[in-house]
Amino acid sequence: MKRSIHFLAAAALIVAAASCSSVGKMAELADNVNVKCTPAVLEAVAGTVPADVTVTYPKNYFHPKAILEVVPVIVYEGGEVAATPLMYQGEKVKDNYKPVAKSGGIVNEKIVFPFKPGMEQSHMELRGTVRYKAKTYTLPVKKVADGVNTTYMLVDADGSLPLKADGYQAIIKQTEEGQILYNVNSAEVRSGQINGQSIKNFQKALDEIGSNARKTLVGTEVVAYASPEGGEKLNQKLSDNRSKSADKAWDKVMKNRDIADPEVKSVGQDWEGFQELVQNSDIEDKDLIIRVLSMYSDPAVRESEIRNMSSVFTDLKKSVLPELRRARFIANVEYKNYTTDELLALVDDNVDVLDEPALLHSATLVKDLKSKVKLYQKAIDKYNSDAARFNLGATYLDNGDIENAKKAFSNVKRKDADLENALGVIALREGDLETAYSHFKKSGTNTAKRNMGVVDILSGDYAKAVKDIKDTKGCCKLIGLANLLNGDLEASAKSMHCNDADCNYIRAIIAARQGNATDVKKYLDLVAKDDPELAARAEKDVEFAEFR
Repeated sequence: MKRSIHFLAAAALIVAAASCSSVGKMAELADNVNVKCTPAVLEAVAGTVPADVTVTYPKNYFHPKAILEVVPVIVYEGGEVAATPLMYQGEKVKDNYKPVAKSGGIVNEKIVFPFKPGMEQSHMELRGTVRYKAKTYTLPVKKVADGVNTTYMLVDADGSLPLKADGYQAIIKQTEEGQILYNVNSAEVRSGQINGQSIKNFQKALDEIGSNARKTLVGTEVVAYASPEGGEKLNQKLSDNRSKSADKAWDKVMKNRDIADPEVKSVGQDWEGFQELVQNSDIEDKDLIIRVLSMYSDPAVRESEIRNMSSVFTDLKKSVLPELRRARFIANVEYKNYTTDELLALVDDNVDVLDEPALLHSATLVKDLKSKVKLYQKAIDKYNSDAARFNLGATYLDNGDIENAKKAFSNVKRKDADLENALGVIALREGDLETAYSHFKKSGTNTAKRNMGVVDILSGDYAKAVKDIKDTKGCCKLIGLANLLNGDLEASAKSMHCNDADCNYIRAIIAARQGNATDVKKYLDLVAKDDPELAARAEKDVEFAEFR
């Protein structure tokens, strides 16, 4: 009996030893385990690094009573990041880990790492530990992928927020006018008209143009009209005759002035002037008259309908029609506005002479934030400028001051599409992509649609980015990048028209993916010439790993 007990004990020890030995062989035979990672070169997506890992365990590899812990790790210069451990158990283990049969099996895992700067040059490895009772065995480290591709990070993650147009013009087109009036059905110029106040004012304006270094007379016109009553054919002839008599009168008006001959025109019936005078008059039924003009385009029908309103037509004959029997003397002038240097000098010495457009424009010329804020505030205080309120917010935002930007935008009176885009940019920079996208979609401007594409790229939805920005104009880099990330190299190459460093970098990536070493070098050389910082990125970019 005792002998039997000793035999059984010995047998148990042999079985236990054999079990421990086979568990240890899981480490010894680890090379027999096949591991495949997709993608083989990891890619950053939306601030993470995802990986699909498929592990094939061969028959008789996994011990029925073993527990295997696998820790995925990305190792990079200066650190490493471990993902959540993956736990597996043999088929006789009574736990809640993923089981693997002794007969073998395939397991699929989706692993996600947070992206860390420095991962551009890295690799992913699996570190395994087998446990059986009190025994622990360390498996050989298995490298499964390289990484990390960060091409999506080429997107301008701040979004775009253009300033409101300042309306400043380097050259301002102006006109000076005088006019002579005719009697009904007459083309004779009366002497009182040539010597009238309108012509005197015109002559004075011409003299001022000649003495003003900022003003240049670029052309003159004589334009004759007839009031719209009495028939279209008759009035056209009357207008033609008035243009001839006015041309002769021009010579008298321009006496002793060195001014080129005018361009002479005959308009005929002056319906445009008629509508303007009626609109600005105190005639009781002026809205009815304007409605008639909009309903009928035929001059004869218009005149007939208006004549049918007898009381109205009486008023027109007194206050409107006499003003349309005329010839206009027109001087076309170009006014040379302040230059950049002059504006900057006035900002320092005499800012009060600047009008609203000049203040807004000057704010774009000064360099420091304090000066910009001062000029925008001046435009707000002096002109109640809503454009200045908006541009103040955009300027704060451009300088990274989100809180002051929010305050400035809250004071903007006109809640338009540009403001919606601005609110979207704020949300984007605060990392709230959902709110940002909502504002951009509501805005609907060309810039906002491009910003929608930025959100799509940051969210990892590259196909949606291509869709959102396909009809937008400008920013070929963004369109090229979206197509590149979506895997359409041809569309990416065709969409880019700029020759700056950003676009040449994308062209280099396209060439690398096509295996074109010559173009990779060509475009990266251009990048190095224009943007040293981007060139330094290329040195570590996994996109060019095969071309170094």
